[in-house]
Amino acid sequence: MTKLKYTFTNDILFKILFTQYQDLLKRLVAELLSIPYESIGEFVVNNSEIPPDVKGEKFCRLDINMTVNGQRVDLEIQVEDEKDYPERSLYYWAREFSAALGESEEYINLPRTIIISILAFKQFDCEEFHSEFHALEVTRHTPLTDKFCMHYFELPKLPKSVTKDDGLKLWLALFNAQTEEELKQIEALEVPIMKEAIVAYRHVTATDEFKELERLRSRARHNEASALGHARREEREKWQGVLAEKDAKIAELLARLGEKE
Repeated sequence: MTKLKYTFTNDILFKILFTQYQDLLKRLVAELLSIPYESIGEFVVNNSEIPPDVKGEKFCRLDINMTVNGQRVDLEIQVEDEKDYPERSLYYWAREFSAALGESEEYINLPRTIIISILAFKQFDCEEFHSEFHALEVTRHTPLTDKFCMHYFELPKLPKSVTKDDGLKLWLALFNAQTEEELKQIEALEVPIMKEAIVAYRHVTATDEFKELERLRSRARHNEASALGHARREEREKWQGVLAEKDAKIAELLARLGEKE
């Protein structure tokens, strides 16, 4: 097995690939939202640029924010399970939803806002790889509003094999692929859009721009991890010092009590 140097869940690759090849992004979004590709009229990527922080020392979030038929849609990739993703994704939704309200606009004009998260870990205690959440009344299941929508796709729950007729699973299989052999298995299905996506992947990962941004991104991850580790060590040493001081005082007090006896 030949392990891929870069997978589709690499955030720099994800951002460059799907903002440069926006028809691929449009087809991916159609599958993730279970809507016909032909039904998408308005499709605008609102943040196609790479944020300046990525090119410096700071590690920052990379997402793709879109307007799709009047709806705000944010597509996220999350590789590490940091045990807070439901809350984090809810924060993303709240920020996107509130940011859509212009000055002097009425609340009724707020657009439907959708967060789509592709996760490289298991998040929910269920067998299904796709979970969709809405704001519903708990007993009658009537919707509070249609403007809240969260989709989660858990890659580890995908079936071992997929067929050429299931577009959603094929796209997710691309994101889940870890080896060259897995990519070739998808190519062998002779699905044109999958072959197009893999060609685009090979083109992007061969460019100097991508390689340099990935180098900077890796350094930013390393620097952030080092800074966090240093902060934890300092905090641990601080509390060790406090405990040692308390132990010394207790020992001194016991010694004095012993002298009195």
